Amino acid sequence: MGMLVFLFTFLVVGGLVFGIWVFAGGDPTQESIRKRMTAVHRAERRGDVSQILSLVRDEMLSDVPWIHRFLLQWSWATKLQDFIAQAGLKMKPGKILLLGIALGLAAYIVAAFLTHFPLAAVLLGLFAATTPVLFIAWKRRQRLRQFEERFPEALDLLGRAVRAGHAFTTGVEMIAKDSAEPIAGEFRITFEEQNFGLPLRDALLNLSERVPLVDVRFFVTALLIQKETGGNLAEILDGLAHVIRDRFRIYRDVQVKTAQGKLTAGILIAMPIIMVFALNALNHEYMKVLFEDPRGPYILTVAAVMQLIGSMLLWKIIHFEV
Repeated sequence: MGMLVFLFTFLVVGGLVFGIWVFAGGDPTQESIRKRMTAVHRAERRGDVSQILSLVRDEMLSDVPWIHRFLLQWSWATKLQDFIAQAGLKMKPGKILLLGIALGLAAYIVAAFLTHFPLAAVLLGLFAATTPVLFIAWKRRQRLRQFEERFPEALDLLGRAVRAGHAFTTGVEMIAKDSAEPIAGEFRITFEEQNFGLPLRDALLNLSERVPLVDVRFFVTALLIQKETGGNLAEILDGLAHVIRDRFRIYRDVQVKTAQGKLTAGILIAMPIIMVFALNALNHEYMKVLFEDPRGPYILTVAAVMQLIGSMLLWKIIHFEV
């Protein structure tokens, strides 16, 4: 009987997730048009374009109309959309929301059926519901790190193009064609935006919004100042690339010097979990009391919360921003 309930739950949740992906899928042509209009939306939100652009309205937060209308009422939906775009994913906030709900419901039902601890089932369900956002955050961090590491090479290429007598926009096009991802994709979007008629200033500001890195802000600010006051653009780009490389050298030195602390923190974080499984395997009768006693779930919940807080504090101590 228990296995049938588990299989039924799995099939229901699996069907729900499949339905989300099938019915929430968008038209590729419309998706391409919306992607191009994103540049206009960003400039319009800054108030840098004429009022005629106000005819272009809200970006689609979901291909399901009623979900789109619901998400428009919340400001975090637009921030989540930018968050997803920075991760390099092509999903809409509506899909993330429905997927999180489906995963959270599935985890809650399975945990409630297997453990019979309501509080533990709720916590597991909440964790499963946040899994899509945690995955997006991880992808975003990895993508921004790759962009930051390869950004000096793109600046060198742009500087060489300017020295050779090419226009700045031609250098941006060369980066879009010759560089690796994610550098190529972001500069390709910038080149296409100004190629479709958006002012170069707005295209550069859009780049700084899509890639929220300090180095990119320095790059955009330097270009805008150079455009207003003049100066040797190639020397500016070379200096910026040199500063970014030095910062990465310092960052790697910090990584080496904090490696032992990170290993120690990892051991301390994993030790309680390992000890629970080890004691349960060595002396099951000793650990059984913790799970069968009515006060056991509350003790485990308090321990889990304290472990989470301690892990966050340790992680904060051993990580440095350079």
